[in-house]
Amino acid sequence: MRKTKDEMRSEYKRSDFAKLERGKFYAEVAAGTSVALLEPAIAKAFPTSKAVNEALAGLLVLTEKTSRITRGSTRTRAKAARTG
Repeated sequence: MRKTKDEMRSEYKRSDFAKLERGKFYAEVAAGTSVALLEPAIAKAFPTSKAVNEALAGLLVLTEKTSRITRGSTRTRAKAARTG
């Protein structure tokens, strides 16, 4: 059976849609930034865009430092295996 355009699924309520804003993230998307939806627990820990960006920047720095350590130790082991 085909539904008409005015019918909605029973789990949806029209009152939920009154809060939506059309084009809310248009400026950010047009500027080339990314929009991500955070889970409630993550959003509570990082309540602002600045907090999220600082945390991710710190993670990138840590990843860069750790990858250098890992790469260096791999070369050392390979060199030791050839000479030893």
